[in-house]
Amino acid sequence: QVQLEESGGGLVQAGGSLRLSCTASIRTFSSYDMSWFRQAPGKEREFVAVISRSGTYTNYANSVKGRFTISRDNAKNAVYLQMNSLKPEDTAVYYCNVGGKWSWRDYDSWGQGTQVTVSS
Repeated sequence: QVQLEESGGGLVQAGGSLRLSCTASIRTFSSYDMSWFRQAPGKEREFVAVISRSGTYTNYANSVKGRFTISRDNAKNAVYLQMNSLKPEDTAVYYCNVGGKWSWRDYDSWGQGTQVTVSS
């Protein structure tokens, strides 16, 4: 089973920035698309961003497009989420996962996530 470890969350004021990191214990990391999701209190987990195996293709939820940037380092088995111009509505627990599916229901297991709190 893949182990996923997210980090980099914290408390930030609206308009600020955070960079999330995720490492995956998988031997062939470069063979998989990687995705970020988030879950706000009382809401369903939702897709945030996806990056292709080589990093050449990315896509984002409309709510974060133009503010968030997903990237990866295959040598480190790591994927990142640079979050700029943060808004209070970005407050959520953020999760990464192995794969490019947009529905959280397509994934069998998750890491602990990292909490992002944006104050107004």
